Amino acid sequence: MDSAVLITYDQDDIVDEAVALCESADYKVKHIIKQNFLQKPKYGLSGGKIEDLKEIISTVKPDVIVFDEMLKPSQNYNLASELKMEILDREALILQIFEKRSSSAESKLQVKLAQARYDMSRAKEKVRLSKKGEQPGFMGLGTFEVDVYYNEIKKRMVNIKSKLVKSGKQRKLHRQARKRLGFKTISLAGYTSAGKTTLFNALTGEQREKNEELFTTLTTTVRRVMINQEIALISDTVGFISRLPAYMIEAFKSTLEELLYTDVTIFVIDASDNLDELRKKFKSCYTTLNEIGVESNKMVFALNKSELLDDDEILDIVDYLELKGSKKWIDISAVTGKNMSELKKIISNFFQNDISQNSDKVGAKTYGN
Repeated sequence: MDSAVLITYDQDDIVDEAVALCESADYKVKHIIKQNFLQKPKYGLSGGKIEDLKEIISTVKPDVIVFDEMLKPSQNYNLASELKMEILDREALILQIFEKRSSSAESKLQVKLAQARYDMSRAKEKVRLSKKGEQPGFMGLGTFEVDVYYNEIKKRMVNIKSKLVKSGKQRKLHRQARKRLGFKTISLAGYTSAGKTTLFNALTGEQREKNEELFTTLTTTVRRVMINQEIALISDTVGFISRLPAYMIEAFKSTLEELLYTDVTIFVIDASDNLDELRKKFKSCYTTLNEIGVESNKMVFALNKSELLDDDEILDIVDYLELKGSKKWIDISAVTGKNMSELKKIISNFFQNDISQNSDKVGAKTYGN
């Protein structure tokens, strides 16, 4: 495993997520530099911090510097030139994880599309900078001219998009077939590492890969599940994450669009997170789902890992996330099986379009009103 020096924000939850991203990309973090601001024009950092970094590099001798923010090509070049090190910004790091995680032909195409969009946004500046000379880790372009390089990326994107369109048509045919057969559908959504795959396994009896690394699931998997004597189909989707660029979400559109056609979306929330982290993750996911077009009245908010909390703590989370009122929620544990039968009853009610409009809580203790 290669080693890294991580530059990130001075907030515990952000540090934890950045370290998890590094580990998911197979980088062992040897040193962490915490800053309140990472958007200085020249380096992202202040000039004084660059000197500190040089000393740290000489001592730690990392393989890469991971910068937990989106860098402009000029900033990346300036850092790489000054530090004589490969620089990975947040986008490049996530793309590396995506590439590592992709397994199906479709997910590999989606990752390639995201990588092409990342390259295109930097193409002109990268060509200009490359003419100043080679620099470590900056992916020098050799003799490519701006128009040649830019057009090569455009052609690559057109080719990938055409293949993804074919995959999308195939998905549509599958959806139509499921509808003809009368199958109801369930989708799992939520922040990465919230426990979606564990819940998927608990509901289906599957043993899909699950671990603490981020983005374990990039390929949508559909399986049969019994919901109160009725066969339904359930799918797991790619996990969301904060500060995920729009073009990356767009690249996975063909996978995420399954959420638009599902009868019910189970929004999985890691209830064991601290309140600030809970709100940040909830807002990030909820905003993304709304942007995709998922209707909130088709969502069930599943507070997972609730076996770690008492009832008062769960109610505090419900208040904090403003889940009372029209939103449907339930506290569950995909590991212990807590309230899994009640969750199935809620899903069944969605299927029957028989959910009470007056209830401000659908949960284990008040379910069935």
